[in-house]
Amino acid sequence: MREHFLFTSESVSEGHPDKVADQISDAIVDLFLSKDPEARVACETLTTTNRVVLAGEIRCKGVFENGAWVDGALAEIEKAVRDTVKEIGYEQSGFHWENLEFSNHLHAQSEHIAQGVDESGNKDEGAGDQGIMFGYASDETPDLMPATLHYSHKILERLAADRHSGAAPFLEPDAKSQVTLEYVDEKPVRAKAVVVSTQHGADFSDADGQAKITDYVKGVVEDVLPDGWFDDKTELYVNPTGCFEIGGPDGDAGLTGRKIIVDTYGGAAPHGGGAFSGKDPTKVDRSAAYVSRYLAKNIVAAGLARRCTIQLSYAIGVAEPLSLYVDTHDTGTVSERKLEDVLPTLVKLTPKGIRTHLGLNKPIYKKTAAYGHFGRQPEGDLFPWEKTDLTDKLKAAFA
Repeated sequence: MREHFLFTSESVSEGHPDKVADQISDAIVDLFLSKDPEARVACETLTTTNRVVLAGEIRCKGVFENGAWVDGALAEIEKAVRDTVKEIGYEQSGFHWENLEFSNHLHAQSEHIAQGVDESGNKDEGAGDQGIMFGYASDETPDLMPATLHYSHKILERLAADRHSGAAPFLEPDAKSQVTLEYVDEKPVRAKAVVVSTQHGADFSDADGQAKITDYVKGVVEDVLPDGWFDDKTELYVNPTGCFEIGGPDGDAGLTGRKIIVDTYGGAAPHGGGAFSGKDPTKVDRSAAYVSRYLAKNIVAAGLARRCTIQLSYAIGVAEPLSLYVDTHDTGTVSERKLEDVLPTLVKLTPKGIRTHLGLNKPIYKKTAAYGHFGRQPEGDLFPWEKTDLTDKLKAAFA
């Protein structure tokens, strides 16, 4: 255990160009799953100045059949794209939900992938690709997430809420945050530094406007952080370049899957490398990462460890995971080897087993595509991997 150290995580807002791309990709996943719970989707999105481009592979009843689009499907896809951009709040000359040019290059999934992955006869559904996936949980926050990432997200969520409500009409959608916390005995105790860059209206580009934005952001940071964490030694940087008027896809191109550390644990845990957004839940990049978080969170919630990392690995076309690894970072009260034996008895870790246990074949993904896939509150069908409903079974296994 390190007695004293600093750690930093960052977040980006729903209006960041990469997050615009993620939300569009997941809006397409939700659209297809609403038509066909067994849809196969791998949708990539590019955003740039007044342009959105989709590309990828699909298979979906009611949308794409016999190699052709069903009547009305292309219009529904375009509507989902424009509605997503509108909900984020982009009505700028360089990126406007109504005026942007839209191109759709989605096409049929490879039959070779389908035959290796689909369930048939005595063959269970196989993984859609090889790869490694990680899950993590820590007792640093009530949501069992790294505190640096948790508060980076919360700062931007507050800015977005104030922008949408009209409480901060000078804000525009694009924003980034970064939080550096001081840790003592592995527990966060105060904020060493906070960085917030937020897009704003043209009327706030002068010194007076930037001062007003700084005062507003300081108030948000002080309100979001726990009492006493923002003190007279905390370094606060707001729009360090001086102003941030041109942003979003007009300021920088966006691509699906470029914010995988923001999406997960802010650098506090390993990442397998695969992005989540734009992929249906048969893709283990997504579903196995979700179940890894689910298992790690339940271990910590059950009091069996203060920190936990889980790794799963898969081979394309093979149902059972190739490996399961548990690390409680010397904070555990039970055997890691025993945990590795117990966990597969609680959740079947095949792609189909994961989807069935967590109820993933539903249009629940657009909501995940901004402010993190983890540390969210499960509500109805949303964020089922954040439930802690395995704690009693875990405790009983080690009683």
